[in-house]
Amino acid sequence: MTDATKTAPSSSRSPEYRLAVGALAGLRQDLFRDAFAYRPLPTMRTDGPVSRRLPARIRPYAAWIPHAMVALAAVLVYSVAPVSDSGMGAVLTGILPAAAILMTLMRPVGAWWFSLATTPFIAVIAHTSDGWPWTDSSFLSHITVMTVVAVRTRPRAAAWMWACTAAYGVFAEVFMGSGAYGSDLPQMLFFSALTLVTVSLVHIRREAKHEVSVQRTVTAIERDKRTLLEERTTIARELHDVVAHHMSVVAIQAEAAPYRVENPPPELEQAFVTIRENAVAALTELRRVLGVVRAEDYEAPDAPQPTLGDLDRLIANVRETGLDVEKVVTGAVRELPQGVELSAYRIVQEALSNTLRHAPGATARVEVGYVLGGLGLRVVNGPAKGLVKPSPGAGHGITGMRERVTMLDGEMTTEETADGGYEVTVFLPVASASEPTGGQE
Repeated sequence: MTDATKTAPSSSRSPEYRLAVGALAGLRQDLFRDAFAYRPLPTMRTDGPVSRRLPARIRPYAAWIPHAMVALAAVLVYSVAPVSDSGMGAVLTGILPAAAILMTLMRPVGAWWFSLATTPFIAVIAHTSDGWPWTDSSFLSHITVMTVVAVRTRPRAAAWMWACTAAYGVFAEVFMGSGAYGSDLPQMLFFSALTLVTVSLVHIRREAKHEVSVQRTVTAIERDKRTLLEERTTIARELHDVVAHHMSVVAIQAEAAPYRVENPPPELEQAFVTIRENAVAALTELRRVLGVVRAEDYEAPDAPQPTLGDLDRLIANVRETGLDVEKVVTGAVRELPQGVELSAYRIVQEALSNTLRHAPGATARVEVGYVLGGLGLRVVNGPAKGLVKPSPGAGHGITGMRERVTMLDGEMTTEETADGGYEVTVFLPVASASEPTGGQE
């Protein structure tokens, strides 16, 4: 028999049949499977908006409020139990409903079965005109049990409990009722449905909020990853020009070196040829890798990548927008590796852009420090002033700065200042510094 033949009967079933089978499977899972399993009611969290306001000595006891409420409901049900002629009957008509409520603290689904199973016995023992098939105590007990179970399970289980309760009520009316008492089945179905629908709506709302929170978290993580990738791609594009320039210089110098020496030995000529070939191959691979990360609309810049020598032009452009910027340079100005100068320029540029967006009308101060072993940067701005509202921005600025600092094995700190401004401090290490080429500004 082939697989298609085996699956043919099940696939030919009607949609109604498959729906019924699925419903019965849900009933079995919710009310029959491990119905009497031990599932203690957990304590309540004490970090909520209300419980946090409680005194520290009382807060640990607040975690047991759900248990206390269930116990209070059990006492209330026991107090409204009908009085029977026999002493044992009076005890049972109060204890059995109260026990069903207390049972929800440990075995919730089993408590519902216990409540449903003891309902006819309580009605027979009571011999009162409270109603049929539920007495006052069993009526309150059964609704309380269904409410607690619905809170502890899920809306589908609440629907099955209500349906089974309705089925039992109809069966008791038709086959067990004597007609001597008025039926309280409509009241049971109405009040239980009202309670279970309310609990189910709270459940659904809570699950929806949880799913939205999870989705927001996932979206935020994906957005951060995408932002990080975009920043790294931008850095790779910018550094391409710097690295390509050095590799081109190496290739040209290696090609011209043999002509600078009179009668160079063949070994030296071959060494320079190998150097040039390796430089050209590395440059080719570099361009190929850049082609992978380059966007379709990316165009290589015509001008060389900026350095710290272009900071004055950058600050002048920023001042034209209305931002008062002060520049301070300390230490002996010297030439740094182009990658360090490019990253330092971009960090200052992004920090000033953040000031324009988040603190319009504020003043800013740019400090560039040439220190032993590296370069120090500090960009600090004051609080926003005027009537212009800050722009929220895209949140990429700090990420881009951190990526540039991490790439150069540097350190970066960001923090708010005492006057409500913001400060960005960066140190970029330089392994080998050249001799000073200028004075101090």
